[in-house]
Amino acid sequence: MKYVKTLLAAAPLIALAALPAFAQEAAPAAEAAVEAVAPAAIPNPGNTAWMMISTILVLFMTVPGLALFYGGLVRTKNMLSVLMQVLMIVAVVIIIWVVYGYSFAFGGSTSPYWGGLAKVFLAGVTPDSVAATFSDEVIPEYVFICFQMTFAAITPALIVGAFAERVKFSAVVFFVILWVTFVYFPIAHMVWDANGLLFGWGALDFAGGTVVHINAGVAGLVGCLLIGPRIGIGKDMMAPNSMVLTMVGAAMLWVGWFGFNAGSNLEANGGTTLAMINTFTATAGAIVAWCFIESIARGKASMLGAASGLVAGLVAVTPACGYIGPIGAIALGAIASFVCYFFCSTVKSTFGYDDSLDVFGIHGIGGILGAILTGVLASDTLGGIGYAEGKDMASQVWTQVLAVAVTIGWCAVGSLILYKIVDLIVGLRPSPEVEREGLDLTSHGEAAYHL
Repeated sequence: MKYVKTLLAAAPLIALAALPAFAQEAAPAAEAAVEAVAPAAIPNPGNTAWMMISTILVLFMTVPGLALFYGGLVRTKNMLSVLMQVLMIVAVVIIIWVVYGYSFAFGGSTSPYWGGLAKVFLAGVTPDSVAATFSDEVIPEYVFICFQMTFAAITPALIVGAFAERVKFSAVVFFVILWVTFVYFPIAHMVWDANGLLFGWGALDFAGGTVVHINAGVAGLVGCLLIGPRIGIGKDMMAPNSMVLTMVGAAMLWVGWFGFNAGSNLEANGGTTLAMINTFTATAGAIVAWCFIESIARGKASMLGAASGLVAGLVAVTPACGYIGPIGAIALGAIASFVCYFFCSTVKSTFGYDDSLDVFGIHGIGGILGAILTGVLASDTLGGIGYAEGKDMASQVWTQVLAVAVTIGWCAVGSLILYKIVDLIVGLRPSPEVEREGLDLTSHGEAAYHL
């Protein structure tokens, strides 16, 4: 709890209230940190171009990909509300990221829990600043900032699917501002910064199994439990309004995910191609497995099932894509479909929680499964790249389990507190009359379709 208090003390209001003079004073320290990484390094043009493309691909998987995927899954009267929530989240997080988020995550602090204030307002960052990759190469720091910014934007956007159709627009925006500050940025620092707690443990998370998917899935579960089920759940027709748009969105997610996974290598080389092929094979294995399960259990393979399998495979391979082999990725995708299908079809109905678009069932469970099995499938005997010195399968799996546990604990407790704060100040849920009418008209004064 003492670390939670430390983070609370560094609330966003501090960063937003800082004077430009503070940014100027911090600039020399930030510049020194950049120069210490690579005093006279020149960015590789090929790596730089690839990372710029990867960044754009991750934005593409969010807007329009995720927005359309979610929009097609809700009822017509709430479609625009979901599109607006995703779009606004992306815009708000981009602003927060350049004001203080990048500093909180990658500001150069030696703290294992947050990056400090040295790069608030991007102090000291210039077009000539560089960031190190995993080899002796460097890329422009602005490219690294933008790439990580797209990860920060998509993660809270994933959360809204858990309580879609029953939350205020103002509550979504307020919650996201708090959540990225006190949950996402610390976890990103702990996992991906060289001084981070989980990084120091040797936890493997190539592209965001813990940082993105477990984080989003757990926050979504906490939110849907607090907000409660949709009015009419189990009684009213709540079929998706457009499986066509859901398929289009899912396809965009798959394409954009290559930036997500292969881009996380931070350069264009053999490791990048490993992440790329695994993004193909794990997803294919998951789609086939989900459709096979549905054919056995229900007699028919559905488009919704295929799209769900697609996302489950992508989620599961995200932490593993740079460490495992292509055949192991197929197995991982298939296993993810079996486990996620069980949670979406059985566990959810058994416990009665209304995770509207299965954010926890796919992102949370898929992320947990992928993170833990990364420790298994990374073995060179199973086609992976092998373990770091001093690690074997048992110790790596244990490290993965600990990393998952820390992420779940931090996110669950933090999200619970933040939901309560938002509910106290602006209220999480609209009135029953507003919810029945639909959030498109009541929140935005527009309709998705005019018949």
